[in-house]
Amino acid sequence: MREPASGPGPRPGSGPGPGRRPGFAPGRDAAPPVRRPSPRRPSLRRLGAPLGVAAGLGAAAALVAAVDPNEPGHYPVCPLLRHTGLLCPACGGLRGLHALLHGDLAAALRANALAVPGYAVFAVLWAVWCVRAVRRDGGMPLALRPVHWWGVGLLVLAFTVVRNLPCGDFLTP
Repeated sequence: MREPASGPGPRPGSGPGPGRRPGFAPGRDAAPPVRRPSPRRPSLRRLGAPLGVAAGLGAAAALVAAVDPNEPGHYPVCPLLRHTGLLCPACGGLRGLHALLHGDLAAALRANALAVPGYAVFAVLWAVWCVRAVRRDGGMPLALRPVHWWGVGLLVLAFTVVRNLPCGDFLTP
């Protein structure tokens, strides 16, 4: 067995080397352990954005549920409808939301047949966003390619054109 060298030089492993500070003693000067959040307990910080969106939309939905958009004077008139007489894709959306919040699905679909499925799609995407935030999988769940966005745009355009034609009067609010 080899004996440690005695002399004026530092002992092996005692001086400042890679990853060591001068005067550091492992048992005495150890840094406190880093506290990491438990993976089982969801952080409210991660749920802040989805819950903020839900609070804002919940307040808006409560206003639409309380103040009937069928009565004139409570909400602004659609500028496209006012100036051109054409219905935009969102025309009737508030009336549809009001009917939906009061449990009348048929009236909601008559008011805006595109907005009602849009509300359902948004609710599903919001739920997926919350689950991903809790699981720490990332942010928003929707990562569509440009071809999908073009498809959504064409659907909205076709809906707008058909509802403004004489044959599409079943889509007018």
